[in-house]
Amino acid sequence: HVQLVESGGGSVQVGGSLRLSCVASGDTIGRYCMGWYRQSPGKDREGVAVIDTDGRTVYADSVQGRFTISRDNAKNTVYLLMNSLKTEDTAMYYCAARSGTYCYTADYPYWGQGTQVTVS
Repeated sequence: HVQLVESGGGSVQVGGSLRLSCVASGDTIGRYCMGWYRQSPGKDREGVAVIDTDGRTVYADSVQGRFTISRDNAKNTVYLLMNSLKTEDTAMYYCAARSGTYCYTADYPYWGQGTQVTVS
């Protein structure tokens, strides 16, 4: 099965940008739905963005117009470009994968370890 490793998190000022990366191994991501999720202390995990195997994307309302999810199947990598960051974007961000073509479900079985984003 696929293994996922996130990177690119850090501390940034309000209004700044970060690009998160999620590198996959163990399988090629071309046949996987890929998603980014986040969780803050005391809050439920929140879906941020999903990209399906054809490159179609869906975003949470809270990040629409500010975040962009993309995938490079040749590099087995998924990205999350985050612009105009707000303090409420502070969270641990996780990459997740689900094999198949139905992506719009909470049932993602493969997860990375997360990367912290702090906006202040």
